[in-house]
Amino acid sequence: MTAAQTSAETPATPTLILVAHGARDPLWAAPLQRIAAAVCAQAPQQRVRTAFLGMLAPSLEECIAEAIDRGEQDFLIVPVFIAEGGHLKRDLPDRLVALRAQYPQACFTQERALGEAESVVQAMAAHALAQVQRAD
Repeated sequence: MTAAQTSAETPATPTLILVAHGARDPLWAAPLQRIAAAVCAQAPQQRVRTAFLGMLAPSLEECIAEAIDRGEQDFLIVPVFIAEGGHLKRDLPDRLVALRAQYPQACFTQERALGEAESVVQAMAAHALAQVQRAD
């Protein structure tokens, strides 16, 4: 799945944008693409896009511009980060302020870091424990 692929033609719910930090190595994006593909598999009607805050494409701004060009107006931004740090407290909100000014007809909602969701914490704990048990 490419960064701009969507899983439906007509948006019935907000477009889900999974946003991650980014890295110099393009292979770093593979887990984010796997999450997007899993969303598509679990909810084929859900539009899902991926974006990066730096170093990889598409940027959040490029992602939104393409989505707006396709008629999408309502966006749920889910940061794929372990915790709320500077990027989520300052950088992402600042970018959303600029996007709201550029696209006043659009609606942008920023969720908390994915890693702070209790279900994600429990899944990571279970995985860590499985590694210990496997090492025995």
